[in-house]
Amino acid sequence: MKIAVDTHTHTIVSGHAYSTMKEMIIAAQEKGLEGLAITEHAPELPGSCGMYHFHNYRVVPREYDGLKLLLGVEANIMNVHGEIDMPTDALEIQDIVIASMHTPCFEGVIEKEVITEAYVNVMKNPYVQIIGHPDDDRFPVDYDVLVQAAKDTHTLLEINNTSLSSTSFRKGAKENYKELLRKCKEHQVMMVMGSDAHIDLDVGNNTRSSALIEEYDFPEELIANTSYEKLKSFLLKR
Repeated sequence: MKIAVDTHTHTIVSGHAYSTMKEMIIAAQEKGLEGLAITEHAPELPGSCGMYHFHNYRVVPREYDGLKLLLGVEANIMNVHGEIDMPTDALEIQDIVIASMHTPCFEGVIEKEVITEAYVNVMKNPYVQIIGHPDDDRFPVDYDVLVQAAKDTHTLLEINNTSLSSTSFRKGAKENYKELLRKCKEHQVMMVMGSDAHIDLDVGNNTRSSALIEEYDFPEELIANTSYEKLKSFLLKR
């Protein structure tokens, strides 16, 4: 399965990544990608950029020698109400919006019922298009509820290649994806594969997630970023 667009990457702007936007673009071009999404961490994650960065994306071209560029944000889910750390006036000018759980940002009791409710509520936000790495035992979730909410709201659930690394700080990703893939396949819920690259060398790297979907015979038609047009079509449903 060819993944045409890397939907989840970070540059030095995110604070704990190590390549510039231009370096990420060149890496995507060299790997033959159709598109690249740069999704910087939103301001509440320590070390990331301020809100002006996201408001100024208008100065950046959206195509480089045939490579389509999507500029957006990986917002932080802040609480059980599904609130995120980016206001509507900024969200509405992003090309792509991911919402994720990060330990420094979530405020509240970390229990399955609470985390599940937070995911369901954030998917009610019409600007949130992807749930990032819903795979971490540190944020336990009811996958039956998560998958149904994603189907109801046309939200993509991410298979995160970095989560599956042996050096990842996230816990239990492979077993959690086993359950999530099974339920998405059963209910015909679309997913997206993102590298979560924090360095140009990792752009377009889906080796671990590709092996996982092959192992569980997950259908290609349920992966949204096998072409740029397919991805854009799905994102516009939000």
